[in-house]
Amino acid sequence: MTHSRPGSGRQPGDLPVSAILTTKNEEENVVPCLATVQWAAEVIVVDSGSTDATLMRAAPLADRVLQHEYVSAARQKNWIIPQARYPWVLIIDADERVTPELEADIRRVMTEGPEHRGYWIYRRNTFFGREIRHGGWQRDRVIRLFARDHGRYPDLRVHAELEVDGSVGVLKGRFLHHTIRSLLGYWAKMERYSAWWAEGKAAAGQRASTWTVFFHTFSRFGKMYIIRGGFLDGRHGLLVAILASFSVFQKYANLWELSRSKVDPE
Repeated sequence: MTHSRPGSGRQPGDLPVSAILTTKNEEENVVPCLATVQWAAEVIVVDSGSTDATLMRAAPLADRVLQHEYVSAARQKNWIIPQARYPWVLIIDADERVTPELEADIRRVMTEGPEHRGYWIYRRNTFFGREIRHGGWQRDRVIRLFARDHGRYPDLRVHAELEVDGSVGVLKGRFLHHTIRSLLGYWAKMERYSAWWAEGKAAAGQRASTWTVFFHTFSRFGKMYIIRGGFLDGRHGLLVAILASFSVFQKYANLWELSRSKVDPE
């Protein structure tokens, strides 16, 4: 299902880039997110069945609002990428914002002529309103600006990184990424992701023991909070490390359960 808004009043931006946003029930995020990509010549929203006001709020700020059944983030993006009208694509999530510095950097690349077929973009991650500068989050980066015909996502259900046919550079500007704003939403997301991760690992033949579960859990906390300086972010850094280690526990505990079912089927 497709909704086009050629008469919405949105003036196309001046950069030959198609900005793509995938959504589901993002009524709080969609407007502030789309407001930061109005410089793009084309703005596309791909929704997977929102039941809130996401579509209504997105329409005035997008050139196209499409609906497509969600199977995985990778498949959703791979479905829309070839439909982009412009030769360069920027993928953005609803909880991300293009900062003025990042926009300026993209303008520079497009004006001077891209030297690569894709670009890493670092993210400034916030947690309940505070930017987290340590614990490994300061090195968080994603490939999101790329040549339309040279980038696709591998068919993975969780944390698939874009694969680019060619060289990949790095932009100086960063996304602003509002990570966790609701613990209830975080738990629901982690339950899905940990189950998908474990299923994928089990299908690939990987197994987990109780020792594996606890080793990876405490290892994650130690790396984030102590080795990578998460303690320097105060209470926020402590909570981030606890949540991250618990997500690791969920993943490996699910894999352990699947491992037991393989060994002792009932």
